[in-house]
Amino acid sequence: MNAALIGRPLSELDTPAYCVDLAVMEANLRQMADWMRSRGKHWRPHVKCHKIPEIAQLQLAAGAIGVTCAKVSEAEVFAAGVNDILIAHLVVGAPKLARLVELRRRCDVIATVDHYVQAEALSSAMSSAGLTCRMIIEVNIGMDRTGIRPGADFRDLVRGIRDLPGIRLCGLMGYEGHLLRVPDIEVKRSSICNTMAILGECRDLMERESVEVEIVSAGGTGSYQYTADCPEVTEIQAGGGIFGDPFYQTACSTREIERALFILATVVSRPKLERAVLDSGRKTMNPEPSMPTVPMTANQRPLHDAVAQSLSAEHLTMELGPQSQFLHIGDKVRVVPGYADFTTPLHDVLYGIRNDVVETAWPIAARGKLQ
Repeated sequence: MNAALIGRPLSELDTPAYCVDLAVMEANLRQMADWMRSRGKHWRPHVKCHKIPEIAQLQLAAGAIGVTCAKVSEAEVFAAGVNDILIAHLVVGAPKLARLVELRRRCDVIATVDHYVQAEALSSAMSSAGLTCRMIIEVNIGMDRTGIRPGADFRDLVRGIRDLPGIRLCGLMGYEGHLLRVPDIEVKRSSICNTMAILGECRDLMERESVEVEIVSAGGTGSYQYTADCPEVTEIQAGGGIFGDPFYQTACSTREIERALFILATVVSRPKLERAVLDSGRKTMNPEPSMPTVPMTANQRPLHDAVAQSLSAEHLTMELGPQSQFLHIGDKVRVVPGYADFTTPLHDVLYGIRNDVVETAWPIAARGKLQ
């Protein structure tokens, strides 16, 4: 079904359809790769925003050294074409450890821990299989989610796990996610530098404990343009910038990336002159942490004063100003979701659009990979 749509006009897609402007995505991808390269950082983009192996290959071709995944199941999908994979979340439980062992047979995976219990279990699983897995420690640098406290707790964990069999402790990571929305740019920059300095102190401590530190990993899309300037960091995990979500542009003040994603939706009702209802609600896009926008019709006629007011399960309700009231039932419009990470998992296919023509249809292969 998808193959038959290749080469057809965008307007012929049934709705709702998840789409990406390929030219914009490619420009964003180049911008991010060039940004990392110019600052001497490795790029290990997180794939949770797209969940598509073909896009990961585009990132690798642009210079990425590997990818970051959220879960073992997500990494299993990408291991078919990527050798260097960081699983940034903690792997806990016998079923996941067994799958991680099999994943290690396929690629050079890196596991993350923040407690001795996790490391000991991973060590046992890997050494029993005659394997060795790279491991990094997650440090809490202010996010107050996962991560061990820097200082004595971090030192004790390093000492406890550095000589465990079946693992090779090779670095650390931290996430400055609590600073993404700091409105003052200079305050944001200095705050990020201070948190990265904590990672630097932890790195120095590891080296004093005779651990060779190869990886200091950090940086999300909402912060990478500052984190990449911090000397302590060796690699950046930012991946979502390739889509240029409104959340990053508005809430995080991320510069030099443009909005690439959109939902093609259909006007299904016009209850009154000032209102239109689309066939794309919460089952199509997530309104958190940023509401969608409706900038134009499918053929790029501007909707200057159309505002997305609310989303129910199946519908998006728009309020229309005088310049947008020309919409009719059956018209198709472009809706820009606020945040790809929460929207991509709702779809089976991402359509690649170039010059308003369907160029490709990528299965979202890692959709639903939650374990």
